[in-house]
Amino acid sequence: MRSSARNTVACWLSALLLAGCAASPEAQFYTLAPLPSTDNNPGIPFPHSLEVRPVTLPELVDRPQLVVGIDAHQVRLLENHRWAEPLKSAIPRIMADNLSRILGTDRVSWYPRAAPAPADYRITVDFQRFESSGSLVILDALWTVRSAAGGAPQTGRSLVRETSVSADHGAIASAYSRALAAVSRDIAVHLRRNAGGPPAPPRQTL
Repeated sequence: MRSSARNTVACWLSALLLAGCAASPEAQFYTLAPLPSTDNNPGIPFPHSLEVRPVTLPELVDRPQLVVGIDAHQVRLLENHRWAEPLKSAIPRIMADNLSRILGTDRVSWYPRAAPAPADYRITVDFQRFESSGSLVILDALWTVRSAAGGAPQTGRSLVRETSVSADHGAIASAYSRALAAVSRDIAVHLRRNAGGPPAPPRQTL
């Protein structure tokens, strides 16, 4: 009888475990995307090589989960809504792709896939803010351009606000991509003005 009772309990525990697993929501994964090719009008190709160096992010968002702001003192980590790859890997690649499209050149590399030869200009970006709240995405980026020829580094700042079409997490990821494109365009405008070549059209601001 004792053996039968143990078997019954084991069966019930197994059933409860299976039911719990069946009820667990499936994780969703999101990616960042570069500018669509149709959005670009590069004109004369940029004449110098570029490298996008490692970016820095606030520790709060440097994690697999999407982080959503609730108010000034509270955020929510979404365990079932995650980035498909680390942001520190994705962002340099996406920004390099954006710069390549905006400037009309394929001489753009990114960390950790550096070009065989040192780049003419190295770009680093320090994100002070990389956050979303509701349908609003905010990026505050301090960026630096260093020339291989030497001289003082040149710096700039991009504060970008993008509103998504909804608070859906896929739409939020798309808004992040558009915000990164805006930061990339600011850097491209600076490069055109200060490193040779005709100026790129500035991004539109709302």
